Amino acid sequence: MQLRLFNTLTRRVEPLEPLVRGEVRMYTCGPTVYRPVHLGNLRSYLLADWLRRACELAGLRVTAVKNVTDVGHMRQDAVDRGEDKVIAAALAEGKTPMQIAAAYEAAFHEDEAALGILPASVNPRATEHVPDMIRMIERLLERGHAYERDGTVYYAVRSFPGYGALSGNVQEALRQGVRAEVDPAKRHPSDFTLWKRAEPGRIALTWPSPWGEGYPGWHIECSAMSTRYLGERFDVHTGGVDNVFPHHEDEIAQSEGALGHRVVSHWVHGQHLLADGVKMAKSARNTMEIREIRDLGLDPLAFRYQCLLTRYRARMEFTPAALRQAAEALDRLRQRVRMLAQLSPEAPASPEARERWLRRFRERLADDLDLPGALSAAHACLGDRAMSGRDRLVALLDMDGVLGLGLASVSRERDEAPGEVREVALQRRDARAARALRAADALRGKLDGWRVDDLRGPRVLLSRADRRLARRGRRRVASGKELPDRRGDAPDRDWSVCVVTREFPEDLERCVRAVLAHAPASTEVLVLDQGSGDAAAERALTLAADPRVRVVLADRDLGEGAGRNALLRIARGRSLLQLDPSVEISGDLFAALDAALAAEDVGVAGPWGLRAVDGLKRFDEVAAGEVDAVQGHCFATRRDPLLAIGGFDERYRFYRNLDIATSLALREVGLRAVAAGAGAAARHAHRGWERLAEDERAKRSRRNHDRMVRRFGGAAARS
Repeated sequence: MQLRLFNTLTRRVEPLEPLVRGEVRMYTCGPTVYRPVHLGNLRSYLLADWLRRACELAGLRVTAVKNVTDVGHMRQDAVDRGEDKVIAAALAEGKTPMQIAAAYEAAFHEDEAALGILPASVNPRATEHVPDMIRMIERLLERGHAYERDGTVYYAVRSFPGYGALSGNVQEALRQGVRAEVDPAKRHPSDFTLWKRAEPGRIALTWPSPWGEGYPGWHIECSAMSTRYLGERFDVHTGGVDNVFPHHEDEIAQSEGALGHRVVSHWVHGQHLLADGVKMAKSARNTMEIREIRDLGLDPLAFRYQCLLTRYRARMEFTPAALRQAAEALDRLRQRVRMLAQLSPEAPASPEARERWLRRFRERLADDLDLPGALSAAHACLGDRAMSGRDRLVALLDMDGVLGLGLASVSRERDEAPGEVREVALQRRDARAARALRAADALRGKLDGWRVDDLRGPRVLLSRADRRLARRGRRRVASGKELPDRRGDAPDRDWSVCVVTREFPEDLERCVRAVLAHAPASTEVLVLDQGSGDAAAERALTLAADPRVRVVLADRDLGEGAGRNALLRIARGRSLLQLDPSVEISGDLFAALDAALAAEDVGVAGPWGLRAVDGLKRFDEVAAGEVDAVQGHCFATRRDPLLAIGGFDERYRFYRNLDIATSLALREVGLRAVAAGAGAAARHAHRGWERLAEDERAKRSRRNHDRMVRRFGGAAARS
């Protein structure tokens, strides 16, 4: 089998030609160990694992190196603000940086093992290879590719003519791609740092060097460690597409600048994992981790199966609902393996038939690692009734050497079960055959950790219980699009009160009880629970005992804007009140809001208004009269104007500034905002906000504020 892979450098699918016959040397950019990795990170590591396994199926010996970044790379002022991720995480947990790096490194390896990712041949740590980095920097200085300024060493990008070839970031685009503000010590804005002088007061993660005490830049570690363990020339370098620029672009400049020749033959990059239409990232609040897959009652290998369904160069949309479907497909596949392993009669082997399917499987792998095609071939092989069950099983297990779904272990379950478990399974079979059903049911209780499936005739299937998928619980939506769309229907309620919540069931119950006590008779209350744990979700569902209340469960946090739009799809009121669970209505709020919204030129009303001060930089709270915006805790609109502006902007995953953005969008179509209803509602602690760390609050608020200013900064605001 000759593997053909897309080479990011040449932008072509090319044969993988090992530099050393029979051997592939491969480097993968590993994790920065300051917090748990999420599924978006792990998709890139799955790509490297599948590529390695495909090479081994082709008879190649693979040396796989995956680094561990356990070093901080930022300025001292960034450390003080908590932005140096390793150091800030250590300080927050009362640990040294090395202690926290070690803990998260161990967690990373556990997550990889849960996904069936083979251990790397070597996992070099950045902190253990600083001397290698220093030597490479010295060589770059000697060759004229670097220069030193007051203890900091920079790479001179214009000294390397091929810079930009990997990413296509050249000239102006290249200058815009630099990560930090322009450093006046640089010769050129696109130059990047190889070694940073330690700022006064920095006491952690610094090393002596010929240029003084300092620490390495972000990119140099991979150049130093890849060539240390794989040599000056090696075959494959993998990573995610977000590594292409600047990280891998800078790696090429460093490695080839120091060594004077091409180092990596093939650059292979996997596309993003998307959630809610955007890249999965901590900053987007749309991540999921391995532990959260287990919390859903699913085997992490379901995510591996899910990733097999999309080619590695295509973006993949992730939803928990799709993950559940993948888990169900994996469960069915495992059952078919058990049936072949435990129930197939002996039959003459047919190596030729097996080879026919294996050849088809290898052809799909050879075509730029077409994993969906390879998985399809595996399923087709299982369904080939012209082959004996044993031959189908042997062929499938050979294929699973690449797929990595752990099917060999599944095939051995009966043989590896404790003797007493196998004996109980046989006794239960005999009891059922004798129609002693009560005795058969009693025996089931002795199968601790194991499960027996009764088949036709005197046959049973024995399986490990932890590998069986539990039945679906209460239905949860993965998107508002799964709800019926009634936006085009004529309203048949006076009010729809829309509450988006997550955890803190006491707050939700207090909020809904107060609404029911004070709302007009023709009012519906719509609650969207955004991924609460089972206990909180069950408490939310009890509110639907009142026929005026409808509760929808989502399987995760859809984001504030998307959550509100989900309820807007099913709302039947002429007017809508967006109500935070921290708010308790205490008087005739609806009469005040009705009076305010009766004016045709009023688009939004609520008891807590905002007036802009100094453009859109600061807002003062106002309790009455015309305002620039109404706060989202209690945000009332008429249905039609809200639909006319497209509802809520779903880019606002967090509630901060979404209310201002929506108020300003209504102003753009000629509608005013007024404060009304003061004294008829009370605000309690917003516990979802207060449980966030101060720096996290600032980061989320700043991101939404910047988005709002970019959209409405040119609008005239009240002074």
